[in-house]
Amino acid sequence: MPYQEHLPDEAATRALGARLAPLVHSGLVIFLQGDLGAGKTTLARALIQALGYEGRVKSPTYALVELYKVSSLCLYHFDFYRFNDPREWIDAGFRECFNAENICLVEWPEKAEGLLPTPDLTILLSHADSGRRVQIRADTEAGQGCLQRL
Repeated sequence: MPYQEHLPDEAATRALGARLAPLVHSGLVIFLQGDLGAGKTTLARALIQALGYEGRVKSPTYALVELYKVSSLCLYHFDFYRFNDPREWIDAGFRECFNAENICLVEWPEKAEGLLPTPDLTILLSHADSGRRVQIRADTEAGQGCLQRL
């Protein structure tokens, strides 16, 4: 069963990011999906800050990726919104980032469909009447462990 929650405002989205932070660990691949303005970057920013990153957390829309090092964790925050063809992911050389040492948080993973590894967690954010709706699905055993602890 996926996890579901109504997020009435931005503060609730940030609170969810803070609750997810203690659950993530090296090797996880997390997909963030949803329309423009659904809260993907807000959730990612809150998660990264809750992990202990004290600097500015930028949207990777133009850079495609931002790297955050927190303690012994390396978190790559990707945004593939600007990809026109999934093969751009191969050309960008991101394959080596997806390994057991790193956490990979991916916005717009559908833009590299068929080339990315199976996500451990898929987080779908959607607009709701008053706020946002979030669904979190586990696609691997590691993802199941995260969902059970949530």
